Amino acid sequence: MNDLSEIISTVSDILHTRHMTLISAESCTGGLIASYLTSVPGSSEWFEGAFVTYRISAKVSMLGVKPSTLDRYTAVSEPVAKEMAEGALAHSQADISVSVTGVAGPGGGNVVTPVGTVWFGWAVRTPEIHCIQTSQHDLKGNRDAIRNLAVRIALEGVRTVLG
Repeated sequence: MNDLSEIISTVSDILHTRHMTLISAESCTGGLIASYLTSVPGSSEWFEGAFVTYRISAKVSMLGVKPSTLDRYTAVSEPVAKEMAEGALAHSQADISVSVTGVAGPGGGNVVTPVGTVWFGWAVRTPEIHCIQTSQHDLKGNRDAIRNLAVRIALEGVRTVLG
């Protein structure tokens, strides 16, 4: 947690200084990013909120992920992570977003998408909305470990995007 606290502190300082807000679009992390961020006093100044879109129907209705994208690529894929990140900005007033979609286990994986497969997306509003980065990771460990590693990677990506 110590290293994660440093990442969160850096992200919050940058967002606060630049008068920017962040929003998360979470699937396998189930709101864990939002939980960590809202544990910081004053986070309401720079954290807009979270879309917890665990089910496919929520990704479609809350974020505008296209059913055709889900049908073609599955929920755990780069195109879906991209559309989740862009959708979070389109349905909020935030300046930057992070999305996470994956398989935390212990079940739910398959040969193509094994447990631990997690896709991330980061989008910015400049002034258009566009996903500027995606990343796929094969995380190891139990469900809690995978979810916590996903939070760390998501927030490290936010820090990188913010420069």
